[in-house]
Parts: sequence; structure tokens; C-alpha cells
Amino acid sequence: MSKSEPRKYPLPDVKMLYGLAAGRCAFPACRKEVVLEADSIDGRKQIGKIAHIVGHSDSGPRGDASYARNKLDTYENWVLLCPTCHDTIDALTSAHTVQSLRSLKTDHEQWVGQKLTVAIPAVGFVELEIITKAIAQNSPPENKDLTLTPPVAKIQKNGLTGHSQLLITMGLSKAGEVLEFVEHVAQIDSDFPERLKAGFVAEYERLKAEGVAGDLLFESLRAFAGGSAQNFSRQAAGLVVLSYLFERCEIFEK
Repeated sequence: MSKSEPRKYPLPDVKMLYGLAAGRCAFPACRKEVVLEADSIDGRKQIGKIAHIVGHSDSGPRGDASYARNKLDTYENWVLLCPTCHDTIDALTSAHTVQSLRSLKTDHEQWVGQKLTVAIPAVGFVELEIITKAIAQNSPPENKDLTLTPPVAKIQKNGLTGHSQLLITMGLSKAGEVLEFVEHVAQIDSDFPERLKAGFVAEYERLKAEGVAGDLLFESLRAFAGGSAQNFSRQAAGLVVLSYLFERCEIFEK
């Protein structure tokens, strides 16, 4: 493949990469946040670098002419790094092989999962309010079929793998707290539960219309729920709310 051929960055794959990496560099000695939150002067800035595990160019770092062309620009072949670590792996290719980078990515995502596991029990009303306020901006749905499908059937219908199933199970451990929060808010804002559902349904339908499916769909919704935050408490709250809605409403039904 020529170096001049443009690289592609499908948005669902990018969201999955950033979500599973928690917006951090994958090197354990670094793990720098690569999405800088907005402040009073500057807006949100993205400084991360999406590194190709198998080189995008056959003649470039870790190039491999036998690697499937349609997999080069996908989540599967990317690892998220800060600018310094990105340049380092391309300069020191003997030390940073395809196999070592795949292991680096897997280890980092497992570390993120452990952090979420620790953060989920601490999710409370404060975190839930931040997450749900951003989501519940749609009008309540009209004439929606609210017939529910059991979670296991939803997982099968949507082609979710064990990765997404594990996250859903983790999130559902706090379903009782989400229900308590939603009922609490509904006492003063009766439309809130339906607006919360509508916010997720609208995003789900938008993604489905773009052809996003399976784990990519789930990760895109998880990024949407957490507001793409790098803060683990916010990510945990987003996962909890998404899992609650996965079980309780028509998301993932069709």
C-alpha cells in the first residue's frame, strides 16, 4: 500500500478505541490523558495519536503486505498513544513489534476494566445526575412499542460478545440505585424517565442508521452515556445508566 493513500478513521471504531482505552495512552509507564477537558479559555482538545499496529504502509513501521487491507484502518489494528509514545514505537520498531503492541493494547484495556470495576460501587446520585442531565434532553417518545425483551435475547439479537456482556453485568450491579434515582427525580419532573429513555433511543437509532452494530454499537453508546469523559467515576456512571436502560427500555429491542 502506498504511503500516499489516505488513512481512514471510521467514527465508531475511533469511539471504541477511545472508550476502551479510557482516553489514555496505553503505555503503563505513561497512561497520560489524551483528551484535555475544556477550561475557561480553551475548548476540549484532543492530543492523542491513533497508532497502527500493523503499519498502514507496507514499507513503513511494522508494515505487512499480507495483512487484510480492509482491517488496516479499524479498531482491531489500532492502539491509542500520546504523541511521544507514538513516535517512540515508530522509531524503535525492533522493541515495539506487532505482537508487543497487541499485548500492550490488551493489557491496557484490562487495566481500564479493573478501574471501572473499582469505580462502579462508588457511583451515587451526584454522578447519576451529571450523566442523566446530559442525556434527558429529548421529548418523551410518542406511540413507542414498549414491549421489553429479556437482556439475554437482546445480547443475541445485537451480536454482542462476551466483552459487552461483562460490561452490562457490571453495570447492572447498580441498577437498583439508578431506579431509585430516576424515581426520585420523577417526583418533581414526571417526564424525566421517558426523556432519559428517549435520549438513548435517539442515539441508538442514529447509530443503527449509520450501520453501526455489535460491540461497536455498544461502545459508541457507552461513550455517549459517559460524555466521552476520561474520569473513571463518570465512565462508571455512564455504564451503569446504559446497562439500566439496556434492561429496562426499548433500546436494543429491534
